[in-house]
Amino acid sequence: MAKEKIFVVEDDENIQELLRYNLSREGYQVEKFTSGEEVLLAVRSRLPDLVILDLMLPGVDGLEVGKRLRENPKTRHVPIVMLTAKGEEADIVTGLELGADDYITKPFSLRVLIARIRAVLRKKAAALEGEKPVIRAGGLVIDSGRYVVHMEDQPVELTSSEFKLLNFLARRPGWVFTRRQIVGEVHGTDYPVTDRSVDVAIVGLRKKLGKAGDYIETVRGAGYRFRE
Repeated sequence: MAKEKIFVVEDDENIQELLRYNLSREGYQVEKFTSGEEVLLAVRSRLPDLVILDLMLPGVDGLEVGKRLRENPKTRHVPIVMLTAKGEEADIVTGLELGADDYITKPFSLRVLIARIRAVLRKKAAALEGEKPVIRAGGLVIDSGRYVVHMEDQPVELTSSEFKLLNFLARRPGWVFTRRQIVGEVHGTDYPVTDRSVDVAIVGLRKKLGKAGDYIETVRGAGYRFRE
């Protein structure tokens, strides 16, 4: 049975309960939200495996919710299935361009919706399986599966935050990340850390890595990157 957690964001209580009941029967864990504000607050403390998102919501609408989820490093890769009565071609194109993984219009078939959800989750799982569990750069070895780092066969003792920071940068060599993006990935977007604190963390990480610390490059006026 499926164990993935699905957030249902829908202000129509009948549709909300219909989805909750049928998705629960399929084995999914379901949390219900009636507004964009509610789900944006929820993802600060816990992450779903997939979000079913209505577009016409009170307050913050679904498009804005989708945009914010995609801008947040913490939720950037959470699949979004938009479920809405807005079925015009322009609406569908807008939703997909904002980062939706699928777009389903109302009225909808439950069987089709569940099949689409399964397909999106399979795609996510395949992408994760394709990600290398071990990164090697010179004598540096980062094992995300075992949560350990070695430099020239010697273990490097890192804190949890230091490991997350190194792993985040190393998995995207050449990409430049701002200090705020780094904080969002390591601690969450609302974590009270200053830019100076990020700089201090980078200095400490480089020191622990020894000569491998040179892989973490400072990009003046922008942030940091892991050298390709």
